[in-house]
Amino acid sequence: MSERTLELLAPCHFGLEAVLKREIQDLGYEISQVEDGRVSFWGDAAAVCRANIFLRTAERVLIKVGSFRAVTFEELFQETKAVAWEKWIPPEGKFWVKKAGSVKSRLFSPTDIQSIMKKAMVERMKKAYGMEVVPETGSSFPLRVFLYKDQVTVGLDTTGESLHKRGYRKLASKAPIEETLAAALILLTPWKRDRILVDPFCGSGTFPIEAAMIAANMAPGTNRSFIAEGWGGLISRKYWYQAMDEAASRQNLEVSVDIQGYDADGDIVKAARANAEAAGVGQLIHFQRRPVGELSHPKKYGFLITNPPYGERMEEKSGLPAIYTQLGQRYQALDAWSAYIITAYEDVEKYMGRKADKNRKIYNGMMKAYFYQFMGPKPPRRKADNASG
Repeated sequence: MSERTLELLAPCHFGLEAVLKREIQDLGYEISQVEDGRVSFWGDAAAVCRANIFLRTAERVLIKVGSFRAVTFEELFQETKAVAWEKWIPPEGKFWVKKAGSVKSRLFSPTDIQSIMKKAMVERMKKAYGMEVVPETGSSFPLRVFLYKDQVTVGLDTTGESLHKRGYRKLASKAPIEETLAAALILLTPWKRDRILVDPFCGSGTFPIEAAMIAANMAPGTNRSFIAEGWGGLISRKYWYQAMDEAASRQNLEVSVDIQGYDADGDIVKAARANAEAAGVGQLIHFQRRPVGELSHPKKYGFLITNPPYGERMEEKSGLPAIYTQLGQRYQALDAWSAYIITAYEDVEKYMGRKADKNRKIYNGMMKAYFYQFMGPKPPRRKADNASG
């Protein structure tokens, strides 16, 4: 299969397609299409492995196996049956439509779409392999199906558990931010590893951990497995080994950084520290129990990147003005810092004491949130410093 060019689909958080597109291009692959919540690109069997291991902001990696129009269940059945499933799934493979999503399409019942497509696949597999019964005793081949304006796109899921499950978060705080979303938001900022980064509401440590992994060039898929590792006939194991070797050769845990995570709850700080150790970046982050009212840093030009409480429950909302007022006061006391805040709370600018330079709508799961960007001045160019010295 290594010679075969595949179209790969990478779903992501709505509003962050541009970040994922840049990541895919940095891996050396050509983009075929950018849609809401999804980026498609061209690659081969090795690209499947590299994309799963290296992409920080994708939710999963799918191989596009078919695309067709269907407005009736009969059409869906016949078109699904026409896909050459035997090219992808071995005789003993276990297969099912794990998820079906439908937008602006006449066929919209996920369970009906799933069962009709499964029946059609069974018919095709029985005929292609000359079997009376499809055994489904082998490796798993889950499918994901998207219907948009009656166009059906079928993807074979190479990832399994979503890519946001890096394998390091054993302990979660009350409302953790997904790892893929945290990484995308960091990549949206101009932060680089030579700049200070502080998260004053670090919770389970996701922002500091993802920042440390970016700084150390650590591939996010290093500590987990993928469902397609069992697809020997489709993707040779050597491609997985090669991608892991590449990840190991790129990594640099000796990097010098100033990344800090604070939280008012000591138990949560302990959990964040344990998560950072599990991720292999514990030595790169300083975690501390510290309420937001005590936020300070002596140096200039740092970054606050944080996910403060937004009071999803009514009883929590009353405490928000005090929290954001403190955050605003402490931010203004920092010298020439930038602040990047993701929250669903709408009075952020009022309490931060200034209007955001940029504001971007982001969906955190199903919840609409905003990424407020308060830009500080850029540090002077180092060359200029040396010249004046």
